[in-house]
Amino acid sequence: PSFICNKKYKNIKEVLLPLYSVDPSLQAENRVPGTSQATAVASKQQKSHSTNSRDERFRSDVHTEAVQAALAKYKERKMPMPSKRRSVLVHSSVETYTPPDTSSASEDEGSLRRQGRITSTPFQSHSNVEPWLNRVIQGSSTSSSASSTSSHPGGKPAAASSTATATTAATVLADLMAHIQLDNHSAPPDVTTGLVEHLHHERPQVASVRGVPRGYNSSILETGDGVPVNSRVSSKIQHIIVKQERSIDSLQQPDPNQPKPEGNQVNVLKGEPVGVVTNWPPSLLAALQRWGTTQPKAPCLTALDTTGKAVYTLTYGKLWSRSLKLAYTLLNKLTSRNEPLLKPGDRVALVFPNSDPVMFMVAFYGCLLAELIPVPIEVPLTRKDAGSQQIGFLLGSCGVTLALTTDACQKGLPKAQTGEVVTFKGWPRLIWFVIDGKHLAKPTKDWHPQLRDASAEIAYIEYKTSKEGSTVGITISHASMLAHCHALTQACGYSEGNVMNRMHVISIPYALMKVNPLSWIQKVCSYKARVAVVKSRDMHWSLLAQRDQRDVSLSSLRMLIVADGANPWSISSCDAFLNVFQSRGLRPEVICPCASSSEALTVAIRRPPELGGPPPGKAVLSMNCLSYGVIRVDTEEKLSVLTVQDVGQIMPGANVCVVKVDGTPYLCKADEVGEICVNSGTTGMAYFGLLGITKNVFEAIPVTATGVPVSDQPFTRTGLLGFVGPDYLVFVVGKLDGLITVSGRRHNADDVVATALAVEPMKFVYRGRIAVFSVTVLHDDRIVLVAEQRPDASEEDSFQWMSRVLQAIDSIHQVGVYCLALVPANTLPKAPLGGIHISETKQRFLEGALHPCNVLMCPHTCVTNLPKPRQKQPDVGPASMIVGNLVAGKRIAQASGRDVTQLEDNDQARKFLYLADVLQWRAQTTPDHPLFLLLNSKGTVASTASCMQLHKRAERVAAALMEKGRLNVGDHVALVYPPGVDLIATFYGCLYAGCIPITVRPPHPQNLATTLPTVKMIVEVSKSACILTTQVITKLLKSKEAAAAVDIKTWPTILDTDDMPKKKLANIFRPTSPDMLAYLDFSVSTTGILAGVKMSHAATSALCRSIKLQCELYPSRQIAICLDPYCGLGFALWCLCSVYSGHQSILVPPLELESNVSLWLSAVSQYKVRVTFCSYSVMEMCTKGLGTQTDMLRYEFCFLSYCVYLMSPVPLCLYFLFSLSLLFPHFDGLCYFCLWSHCQPNRLGKLAEQGTAGPDPTTVYVDMRALRHDRVRLVERGSPHSLPLMESGKILPGVKVIIAHTETKGPLGDSHLGEIWVSSPHNATGYYTVYGEEALHADHFTARLSFGDTQTIWARTGYLGFLRRTELTDASGERHDALYVVGSLDETLELRGMRYHPIDIETSVIRAHKSIAECAVFTWTNLLVVVVELEGSEQEALDLVALVTNVVLEEHYLIVGVVVIVDPGVIPINSRGEKQRMHLRDGFLADQLDPIYVAYNM
Repeated sequence: PSFICNKKYKNIKEVLLPLYSVDPSLQAENRVPGTSQATAVASKQQKSHSTNSRDERFRSDVHTEAVQAALAKYKERKMPMPSKRRSVLVHSSVETYTPPDTSSASEDEGSLRRQGRITSTPFQSHSNVEPWLNRVIQGSSTSSSASSTSSHPGGKPAAASSTATATTAATVLADLMAHIQLDNHSAPPDVTTGLVEHLHHERPQVASVRGVPRGYNSSILETGDGVPVNSRVSSKIQHIIVKQERSIDSLQQPDPNQPKPEGNQVNVLKGEPVGVVTNWPPSLLAALQRWGTTQPKAPCLTALDTTGKAVYTLTYGKLWSRSLKLAYTLLNKLTSRNEPLLKPGDRVALVFPNSDPVMFMVAFYGCLLAELIPVPIEVPLTRKDAGSQQIGFLLGSCGVTLALTTDACQKGLPKAQTGEVVTFKGWPRLIWFVIDGKHLAKPTKDWHPQLRDASAEIAYIEYKTSKEGSTVGITISHASMLAHCHALTQACGYSEGNVMNRMHVISIPYALMKVNPLSWIQKVCSYKARVAVVKSRDMHWSLLAQRDQRDVSLSSLRMLIVADGANPWSISSCDAFLNVFQSRGLRPEVICPCASSSEALTVAIRRPPELGGPPPGKAVLSMNCLSYGVIRVDTEEKLSVLTVQDVGQIMPGANVCVVKVDGTPYLCKADEVGEICVNSGTTGMAYFGLLGITKNVFEAIPVTATGVPVSDQPFTRTGLLGFVGPDYLVFVVGKLDGLITVSGRRHNADDVVATALAVEPMKFVYRGRIAVFSVTVLHDDRIVLVAEQRPDASEEDSFQWMSRVLQAIDSIHQVGVYCLALVPANTLPKAPLGGIHISETKQRFLEGALHPCNVLMCPHTCVTNLPKPRQKQPDVGPASMIVGNLVAGKRIAQASGRDVTQLEDNDQARKFLYLADVLQWRAQTTPDHPLFLLLNSKGTVASTASCMQLHKRAERVAAALMEKGRLNVGDHVALVYPPGVDLIATFYGCLYAGCIPITVRPPHPQNLATTLPTVKMIVEVSKSACILTTQVITKLLKSKEAAAAVDIKTWPTILDTDDMPKKKLANIFRPTSPDMLAYLDFSVSTTGILAGVKMSHAATSALCRSIKLQCELYPSRQIAICLDPYCGLGFALWCLCSVYSGHQSILVPPLELESNVSLWLSAVSQYKVRVTFCSYSVMEMCTKGLGTQTDMLRYEFCFLSYCVYLMSPVPLCLYFLFSLSLLFPHFDGLCYFCLWSHCQPNRLGKLAEQGTAGPDPTTVYVDMRALRHDRVRLVERGSPHSLPLMESGKILPGVKVIIAHTETKGPLGDSHLGEIWVSSPHNATGYYTVYGEEALHADHFTARLSFGDTQTIWARTGYLGFLRRTELTDASGERHDALYVVGSLDETLELRGMRYHPIDIETSVIRAHKSIAECAVFTWTNLLVVVVELEGSEQEALDLVALVTNVVLEEHYLIVGVVVIVDPGVIPINSRGEKQRMHLRDGFLADQLDPIYVAYNM
């Protein structure tokens, strides 16, 4: 709130110039003798008293009409509207205090001024002007006017009917996406809200399986490709892909028709020479002393209160005496440890409110007299002011320890509990000194300040904030201040003859302008002021209030200086103001726009005609050509123009040139826009303490096209973009700080804001508050537009406005907006003068702390620099690949484990062929040997089983099956048990009875709706004749709750095995052939496929034998198992291996870890086991759950030889391994991967596991970008895009591995990426049945290579990986072949011709924001869908949309199509800790996720 009109004038107009002005009583000719000359300085007021007309300030009729005409050209098309949960629709409340502000985005708060009609005096044609400029610079014969704009054409479209069909929506989208320009309007209704009650908060263990058996009772049936028919979500996204197939995919080519500058090179422009004045004082302080002692009663500065009354007039005498007192006090009365606190040259902060110019002026001159360097800053209001931290950094780097302020201001600062002023965030510790009179000491008689001549020493430091948010201090010397006064005095005609005199300044405070926007005009009238310094905003608001006043006259003004004349949009305010006030005595030639910058101070100012200035000029420029830096008149497209007025001629004594913006400062051509550079004695000197950027900005040496310097004097870059027109008039078209370079074209942020405001400013944007900035994504600037929406705006209004803004900007500027965000009214961070703090807004956007209430991302239209999609070469056959490898000297990638026949007695292998026989043999020979020990969550033993106990329980089960179940040999039996000894006993009971067991995970009692259908499906698909289970589960299967989920009448016979009679089996069944079926292994893969794999007796015993040899398992060993016992390796270790090898298994059910996270590790420590097995989810639980408690845990792992880790997503495996070894150092080096192909369900059993007979596993780093092209490129650790891969242990005995091409099925060379194929005696014999994808390839178990060894039969694992021969040697002395697994082939995503692994994208997304708990990605047609779980407030949901889109673009070169924000626990995870992405996809398409927000990226 204040007298400061433009920062540059803070220290110039009101503080410096009064000392040098003409005495009006001595002026001759047409001036009235004896009247006191006054300069009225108006502040930027921030509020009109009429809120309705508030947005009118931004009107530029021509531009508004252009925008509306552009919008009218678009036919109405619909866009898919984001889906939002109700709770997110409630905006955060607008604070009760609404600061008096109207500001738009620009840092100079009033920056957006909308054009009036393009008018006024034509430029005179000069012979020296190039022909292009005559065409550009036009005048208009119409009189200036500010008529209201044409209303928005057409009515508001009706909302889409809620019954809009999917086909209509799909057509709409296809139509929409086929065009680059985005279009308007309401969208299909929100279909994702409230359809399905949210599922139980725990993660569903296995949600419903994708395939539905024939006749299966379900309300959701599917189309041919497994998509639920009732999906309405898909209608929104089905055809967005049309968009992606456009030429976005290729690198953007430069436009061959783009305009290029054609004019001659412009030379350095020299200003008029500075006039010689005989009586010119040697320094500013000498002038102050002169007026303070010779004219003490002359008024210097009048301060007004909020009612417009003059509160205080500071005379030159008072200014001199009070400044002297302050200087004396600062140097002599402030001490620290008996030493003076300050010495000459120290920096001092000036913290004064804008409403107190008198005290500020005293403080400023007091510091100069004491030879201290003032650093003026705004008054901090709270500890968290926007940008306050950077101000603190500046104060710290300047070494400021003292802050001067007023008593009233000091009382208003936030205080700590001690009563002292708080230390603001990032600020140094300051001593606050109040400079009111009672605190100042009178100087002694013998003390006099030294009044030196003006020198190059620093006089004061002015701060400036860059567009990136960093704050720098610009140093201004005493000589610069003096020279600046001299130049301004001459340019504005303040001096006449050789008589110098004082000036009287009337300061109009901020608060007064809010109450009475006409106050500055009234003061000009009452004081008969000759000069007024205002901003275009002040002119605009006075227009709105002028009807109240009839008797004002502006005839006394000879200069109305427009301080922000460098803003191109100020022209409309100037024209409209002149149009209204010309009848009140305002002469057209009085309006004098000027241009200034922090670095160069005043650059140019329009001279009044009596000072010999040329007539004013206007230029109508093509915005399209301006974006290429070329000046052209807009001939074809009248919509896209920028009208600018001149800012006058350059300052006296200055040299000015226009140089290229980027790189070496080459001089521009006459029709080229560049940065204006100034060489004069009036500019700033340096950025305080920053030598590097000082050299670039303050010491630029412009050069000609041939590289010859134009001058030996350095030039200062002003940060203003413009050109020099006829009559050497300077035109400014924008600022460097507002420049956004997109695909090589430069756009000005202010111009984009102006276009957005012209769409519907009255209806929608709160107080015209819009911020535009750029963020760098994928090596280019992307435009982000953030607007505050009015509190009463509806969802449909918001979306309609956003789509219209996109169209308008695309049409006017031919550029796409990357992200459009709407925030609730009054929530954007504010700059000190009430405008939007751009850099802080940008920071919040990048940190995900903006909390928008609506977001629209348009990466498809904006991102045109993606790498080209990969083109596959179809003609390379397997034979060519082998020949290529041979020529390159690469061997074929194959490896094998040790030969089983040499390792073990074949008689024993024959004896142990059937597991039922092995158990009977152990029960006879070692009846009391303990096989199993089951632990509960407390870590105590829940149950045990010795060889004899297990045999007896198995006999009982077999007898029950024969008698109660009346089952025959070969019947299938489902075992539905929690993890425990019962499950193992019933498995052997089935073998004893000759039945085929199928282990099934029991349903979750709290989540029957999703878990019971899976149980039912496995029972039906496996054709089970009987279910064996416990009493509790039996009741659950027949309960009312179960009836709601499945048809309970169709269960087969259910036998409860809790209380079985002790019966001896008459005869135990013995299979007739080892190839007979032993059991079925059913599992649901991560891709949603339910498959049962047949395991014969021969394969079962071969598997047990390989594990026994690899892990060296003997009866004396103990192993700890923390895996689920229902399929795959978990089942083999729980049910098969202990019986086969005779070792004791300590069983730790993973479910128990939920109540006791340390259970597994404490068991490993307590029982001193040598080998332990765990899964990915167990390791994740331990590292996350125990990370904070390691000090309290006292575990001993010194007996542990190795921990085998069932592999899941590779990068996360390594992450948790590293975490575990950090928590428990003994784990380091003991963790080995085990690869078990259950992803293509169990068809090979186990192929690699670390054993003792081999070197330690190695980790390599591969380039993630090469992997996308199916290539392996090894890189150094820590390289960009590197991915760590850990070797998958040693290949099991009897197993052969080869790497085959995924399509040609030919063998690949060493270190080539392909599918891992396996041949081993324990391969499964085939699928029993597969649901979900009927057309699963028949060759999964019987694959043959297409070239080379075509006889061997292989099983395809479904894993991508590579073999690499290492320098290490194994036990046999051969070089070791390391097998590396990259991921599952079924889960990979084929996008843009490349192969992506979901886990890589998900890892990037999870890192993007602290509130992202989990993430899953899948594709729908060609569209990438990212689902993120939000762990935090729902207000943060929309922040994630931009961050997710950014990170996937940056790291993976992919455009995200849909971002879905859901609650924690929605992403389904199976028992192995793997994400069920296909279930998630089906749930999304069937509208079952109850998302918080769904964003459809355009």
